[in-house]
Amino acid sequence: MLKRSLLTLALTLAATLPAFAHVDPVAHGSLVAGFSHPLLGLDHILAMVAVGVWAAMQGGKAIWIVPAAFVGTMVLGFGAAIAGVPLPFVEPVIMASVIFIGIAIALALPVPTSAIAALVGFFAFFHGHAHGGELGNAGAWQFALGFIAATAALHAVGIGAGLLLTRFSGRALTRIIGAATAMGGIWLAIGG
Repeated sequence: MLKRSLLTLALTLAATLPAFAHVDPVAHGSLVAGFSHPLLGLDHILAMVAVGVWAAMQGGKAIWIVPAAFVGTMVLGFGAAIAGVPLPFVEPVIMASVIFIGIAIALALPVPTSAIAALVGFFAFFHGHAHGGELGNAGAWQFALGFIAATAALHAVGIGAGLLLTRFSGRALTRIIGAATAMGGIWLAIGG
């Protein structure tokens, strides 16, 4: 049963990997361009799935509060970018989000939900700013709806994975996933 569950998890995670290049909003629409955007960067995928895993690991209200904090603050960062508000260190903070959240999952430290929501909110602002900075020819609100939907889907994958792993292995496999996420972030940060 555990092998089947792990295979299902691996296939679900693989399904979130990009299978296409950036789509042209003129040819495919701004909504599709926005939806594809978070799916085209491993840094975004790792961070957003990890947010869901971390929320699931906490359980209770964190399963909804933590992803909602991420999505809500990400929208604020997007708004700041399209308003022309500069934000330094966007890419380094995005990389740091992958590493930090991965380490937090790996350590499984008891952290209040409000603190986790604040931490992921901080990182989400930078993710949103990156989305806004790469808007291009897309219509802002359609693009935003697309990346919000993709982000929510990646969070849902993380929540599902976190709940599944916790159910079948306690926190052991979840912590390993956290460590692997942090290592993936380090690999990306050094030029992977």
